[in-house]
Amino acid sequence: MSQKSFCGRTRREFIWEAGAGFGAAALSGMLGADDFFQSANGNDTAGALPGPMAVKPPHFAPKAKSVIFLFMYGGPSHIDTFDHKPLMKGMDGKTVDVKTFGRGGHRSGGRIVEPRWDFKPYGQCGKQVSSLFPNVARHVDDIAFLHSMTADSPIHGSAMLMMNSGKILSGNPSLGSWLTYGLGSENQNLPGFVVMLDPTGGPISGAKNWSSGYMPATYQGTVFRSKGAPILDLAPPSDLTPIAQRRILDSIQAANHRHLVQNAGEESLASRISSYELAYNMQSTAPEAVDLSGETAETRALYGVDQPRTADFGTRCLLARRLVQRGVRFIQLYSGGAHNDDNWDAHGDLETNHNKHAGATDQPIAALLTDLKRTGLLDETLVVWGGEFGRQPTAEYAKGSGRDHNSFGFTMWMAGGGIKGGISHGTTDELGSVAVENPLHVKNLHATILHQMGLDPNHLSYFYSGLDQKLVGVEEVEPIHAII
Repeated sequence: MSQKSFCGRTRREFIWEAGAGFGAAALSGMLGADDFFQSANGNDTAGALPGPMAVKPPHFAPKAKSVIFLFMYGGPSHIDTFDHKPLMKGMDGKTVDVKTFGRGGHRSGGRIVEPRWDFKPYGQCGKQVSSLFPNVARHVDDIAFLHSMTADSPIHGSAMLMMNSGKILSGNPSLGSWLTYGLGSENQNLPGFVVMLDPTGGPISGAKNWSSGYMPATYQGTVFRSKGAPILDLAPPSDLTPIAQRRILDSIQAANHRHLVQNAGEESLASRISSYELAYNMQSTAPEAVDLSGETAETRALYGVDQPRTADFGTRCLLARRLVQRGVRFIQLYSGGAHNDDNWDAHGDLETNHNKHAGATDQPIAALLTDLKRTGLLDETLVVWGGEFGRQPTAEYAKGSGRDHNSFGFTMWMAGGGIKGGISHGTTDELGSVAVENPLHVKNLHATILHQMGLDPNHLSYFYSGLDQKLVGVEEVEPIHAII
């Protein structure tokens, strides 16, 4: 039979394009379900849900499959936690000439506040850890401590953005967005990037810290709650019948096939379709992921889920382990929210502030490391601990033990995911005011995370505004090879 055209189109083209292409979408869906489409390498694509969140090959063999970033919002004091400064003992109240730059501006000296907690050695490596973290201290042989971290800003908002997106200005994709963009997600029923906030509220700058910036919204972080519905506004409208919901999903699945999206040439279309389908699938999957009823009493006790002091952060750490097991790529947990002593920002009473926040997180973090290790997940899960900066060795005010911000030298640590344990890399001076040996920038931290996940930090890029944008910027940045 002749395929002569209607207005210059063949009958096949007319049918394909009728109804804005939805006929083609349905046809693609039916053919895909019958294993009609094959990928370029001959593998089956039926049910693989190609699109923005499809699993993508890494640049090289990865050491880690997932990242759990334990973000101590507000800036924990490195010299009171993991950066031992024995020469400060007995110096309390003495005035020293030390240049500082924090919330109070530039200063050339101040009154020493010596560390308020005692240190002692732990593990085979003999790492000195303060009494604030006695449980984490038992894991020092699995941890690489980075004592010479530096950042570009001593102000919370811009420092938070730098730690999360590599830039002090807003509008850039966050680390979790870069990872999901580069690697996709192994679970198409859960977000690839999950954020769990402190019950006191979110950090300064809010959602900018887990934004996808100039990338499609598919790659932005999804906020999970540890109580009630895990994700707000996920349930479908109540006036939709189950049949209507099913029809919507069928249409979305059909439209999501690679051939239709490629023919349309619309990355934004693929992103929207992927987001809609993910939201639909999460209605059943997300509640199961946060349901702890199947966890043993021993596991719940390990995380401190049943203890008031550790219940919230312990629950979120346990959820992080469950999400890693389900293929979630990047999980960020915030300790501290809102302002002042609701987070680690100890400007006034250092002892009260740090006792509170370390007491709420020490056992859960240690439990997470224990649990990941005993289940074999630590080898493929990269755990990162730290805040947006550290704190100064001198007092901020004439009285009290409060410390101002310090972006010149502070401590973060990493464990699992191919990271060497039992080592300390870099140093600050004898007062902990500035990095002096092997100084590290936030970019080096980001490069190390990307590298362990199998991505070349200097080649992972996204074309935007006429440039190949990168998380680590335009200049070559090396991972921290000494800890890999």
